[in-house]
Amino acid sequence: MSKLNDLIKELCPDGVEYAPIGNVCSGKYGKGNKIPIDGGKYHVYGCNGIVGNTATYNNENSAIIGHIGTAGVVVWGEGKHYVTYNGTICKPITTDLNSKYVYYFLRNSNLEQYVKGSQPFLSFSDFRKVLIPLPPLLVQEEIVRILDNFTELTAELTAELTARKKQYEYYRDSLLNFGDVVQMMNVGSFCLVTKLAGYEFTEHVVYEDTGKIIALRGLNVKNGTINLSKVKYIDNSNLSKLTRSKLVVDDMLFTYVGTIGQVALINENERFYLAPNVALIRITSKEILPKYLQYYFQTSQFKKKQVDKLLQNSSMKNITMEKIRKFKIPTPSFEEQQRIVDILNDFDILCNDISQGLPAEIKARKQQYEYYRDLLLDFPRLDKEQ
Repeated sequence: MSKLNDLIKELCPDGVEYAPIGNVCSGKYGKGNKIPIDGGKYHVYGCNGIVGNTATYNNENSAIIGHIGTAGVVVWGEGKHYVTYNGTICKPITTDLNSKYVYYFLRNSNLEQYVKGSQPFLSFSDFRKVLIPLPPLLVQEEIVRILDNFTELTAELTAELTARKKQYEYYRDSLLNFGDVVQMMNVGSFCLVTKLAGYEFTEHVVYEDTGKIIALRGLNVKNGTINLSKVKYIDNSNLSKLTRSKLVVDDMLFTYVGTIGQVALINENERFYLAPNVALIRITSKEILPKYLQYYFQTSQFKKKQVDKLLQNSSMKNITMEKIRKFKIPTPSFEEQQRIVDILNDFDILCNDISQGLPAEIKARKQQYEYYRDLLLDFPRLDKEQ
């Protein structure tokens, strides 16, 4: 940042001029959607990024704005590439403006606010009056260098996270594949398996948008965790009639309709109840660790050999409580379960914990990037009368 500050002090200490983006950039649509995706060396960009490759190109190094469909989304078209009619090419018409600088400015301009119509649509004329700051070219280039570095670092961390997750999944599946040397037991032999009955839901459950007591639905169980981004509250329901569906710490949720086989463990008392389409699996034996059971339910061998096999033989995409009770689970010693859980917990933190590990670092880098992007693209306006 010190180099950029020095450049600003030297080249534009009193501020910079602003101009309507339509005065300094051209905006033209790409060409028809019937582009042969033939595996050529040039990327094809639609309204939301790369959709394939082709043998020809119609653009080079510029911002591409979603024009129909995912309208208002801005991506960077690297090198020579082809842009379909779904994308608008935005390029400087002056040598005093850096194309990548324009891209970062557009990414920061909330173009979605200019989208029109029930079928989302955005033309260049809709936002051509948006004012873009015009610092000297050297300043623009330094801003681009800084933001590129942030982008590259985030991409590297994301790639590492993807590799770690694959490694974790492979290791998890290997640890939990016992072959024929460990006894297999039905889930129903050591667990209570139940769901919210239809009459309970219709007679006693009242959904609200605010409150403290949450009814956990299928959409709240994702990737081994409870996702509370979209919840329904049931504080004013007749909870005395819902004791069978009250959830306690270490209860497991299992989605049995729609996206089947998502699991998560309850980590808090006095807050959660079952909603439809989610089963409760409560361990009744002291010989089985809840976290061990959760990890096994997430293995590829369990999904392929038990969940998918059941679904292939069913016309409806759901699994009954009775079939869940018949799932077979390997039951090594309690000590071996604990050893496996300890190992996988460390991997899980590295790959999935948003408060630490790689996800936390990626989140921090993205926040840092957004902070600097906003800061770097905000210039005092030059008083032309000075």
